Amino acid sequence: MGSKAGHLLPITIVLVVANVAAWVWAGFGLGAAPEAMAAALLAYTLGLKHAVDADHIAAIDNTTRKLMGEGRRSLAGGLWFSLGHSTVVVLVTLAIALASDGARARLDGLKDAGALLGTAVSVLFLVVIGLGNLVVLLRLWRQWKCGEVAAPAMPAGPMNRLLRPVLRLVSRSWHLYPVGLLFGLGFDTASEIGLLGLSAAAAVHGLPLYAVLAYPLLFTAAMMLVDALDGVMMSGLYGWALQDPSRKIGYNLFVTLLSVGVAFGIGLVEAAGLIGDKMGLADDLWIAVGRLNDQFGSLGVGVVAAFLVAWLAAYVIDRWRRPTTV
Repeated sequence: MGSKAGHLLPITIVLVVANVAAWVWAGFGLGAAPEAMAAALLAYTLGLKHAVDADHIAAIDNTTRKLMGEGRRSLAGGLWFSLGHSTVVVLVTLAIALASDGARARLDGLKDAGALLGTAVSVLFLVVIGLGNLVVLLRLWRQWKCGEVAAPAMPAGPMNRLLRPVLRLVSRSWHLYPVGLLFGLGFDTASEIGLLGLSAAAAVHGLPLYAVLAYPLLFTAAMMLVDALDGVMMSGLYGWALQDPSRKIGYNLFVTLLSVGVAFGIGLVEAAGLIGDKMGLADDLWIAVGRLNDQFGSLGVGVVAAFLVAWLAAYVIDRWRRPTTV
């Protein structure tokens, strides 16, 4: 327990420093005018909202499951993912603030290309990481059917041999930094568009560069907070299941199934939304898919809630079944 607290300390320090520093920067850069503080609060809220987008949750949760199934600690996965994403947010905002009016118009084309690349990377990553966890799920299912209680390991089957070169690319928590970087290229969500709008308006109204940067810094500080907490929470939930496989293999089986379903489901929705948008499809099915893509924040909250409810139910059942000592 002390070891886990020791690993949590640097994460806590980074989050506290990042959030306090972002608000101090905003205070000095934007001043105390009500409209400036309202815009700053909006940027922070957009960051909180963006962090619970379903693709963030799916990527962090599935990677946490994969790493812990391999016996690796993964407390900082969410933090590294958000740091990668934040790098793109700050760089794009810098480009907007420094660009001329004509250059800002040309940035729209780059934004479209980035959205295509970012969504494609997101879909590919979620499918591959989902397949890796599917291998673990099949192993868990066989263990459960045979009454085995050993902790799940990645079996050496043909699917695993096929996926191993790709899955090996994410074998440490910090490997989520480039994943978050690539995810960040898809500037096509309401939260990120809202942030870009705030930054562009600030630049047009003549605010100095250091003041414009307050918006992406607040956005990224909020996003880091939620993504990091999600990674720590999922590490705790999966770790609880792995502590005592004899009692918790059913829970482990369920949350692994949920992880795989989330990865494939979110990847499918993103892929369908991309296809429908690029091909201009407008029938009822594609309209429904588009609406799902617009509700990624709600989907992400639902996924987190499902994991928490599953853990709470398993914890209550485990306590109820545990023999009492006199």
